[in-house]
Amino acid sequence: MLTRVCNFMEKTSAKVLVVGVLPKSLLNFRGELIQAIKAQNKSVLTISTPLSDDESKNFKAKGIDHCAVNFQRNGLNPWVDLMSCWALYRLYKKEQPEKVLAYTIKPVIWGGIAARMAKVPFYALITGLGFAFQGETFKRKLLTKLVSFLYKVGLSGSRKVIFQNEDNRRLFVDRGIVTFSKTEVVNGSGVDIYRFGLAALPGFEQGVHFLCIARLLGEKGLREYAQAASIVKAQYPNAMFVLVGPEDTSPDGILVSEVSTWKDINFVGAANDVRPFIERAHVYVLPSYHEGLPRSTIEAMAMGRAVITTDAVGCKETVENGLNGFKVPVADAQALAEKMIWFIENAHQIEPMGLASRKMAEDKFDVHKVNARMLEIMGI
Repeated sequence: MLTRVCNFMEKTSAKVLVVGVLPKSLLNFRGELIQAIKAQNKSVLTISTPLSDDESKNFKAKGIDHCAVNFQRNGLNPWVDLMSCWALYRLYKKEQPEKVLAYTIKPVIWGGIAARMAKVPFYALITGLGFAFQGETFKRKLLTKLVSFLYKVGLSGSRKVIFQNEDNRRLFVDRGIVTFSKTEVVNGSGVDIYRFGLAALPGFEQGVHFLCIARLLGEKGLREYAQAASIVKAQYPNAMFVLVGPEDTSPDGILVSEVSTWKDINFVGAANDVRPFIERAHVYVLPSYHEGLPRSTIEAMAMGRAVITTDAVGCKETVENGLNGFKVPVADAQALAEKMIWFIENAHQIEPMGLASRKMAEDKFDVHKVNARMLEIMGI
């Protein structure tokens, strides 16, 4: 059986281990990378929290071997985290992998510590800084110091630390978490430009259709999205604002009960396939406070959609002002509304800006180009 809870007495031939928290993320964000590694005649074992029955079927259908390790995605429970580290150590010792690649905070920290103890080559992918590095309150600053220390310990034995934007790399280097010589930068996780192919724009008979795809987090700028929608609707009542995304257990999570009070937002919940929503939209909006490099934005770009995003770390790399969209200040609903109104009043510019987005996706964010660079960095 491909998907299993690890039996530490059983030896397998896995040579490259890919460690994440959520099984869905392994398929959606690392699926093409896993296949690219396998194409180099390397066996791959993925590691995450346990699979559901449907996820098990998906992993088996894609020929991906999997091992379950319990991670606590949010929160700081030392006992749970240490048990995760111990489980990874035992797994590394059993598998004796050629290389380990971990991404997201818990797998990077505890996977890195386990790799150092097990003396196996470790590579870390920093896909964003998240909640721990944001905010100015005393508690947030204390959390930032703690997480910085843990990152430093976890990355101390790494071969390479790979970032998705220059700002995150600079922050880690400036804080003394890693040395510059150990770092690399890639253009996000990439997007399959064939699966997310150029899609014709819908007509404007029903008004301009704006779309945001994001987990329900405050720091995705969703409250500003709702506020901006209300400003725009007061002037252009036919404009449509759609929000697609699941709830999140983060301390910064927004409850569905709050989202339901946003009268000008059409919230549709989570979606397994976002392409139909992008096809029905004219302009993609992501008013996030920070990102690694947002996958949802480059998926919309690949399908030929103009973008409004923020001048924030990770977001700003996806837009050239006036070429494929606009950047607005973080947490500024009024500025966001003004750019939405610009698109309504200049709808003839949406198609050429969308085509510019598609070209940028092809040139910079093609998943095959990104993965080729990942394999080069890892020496695969």
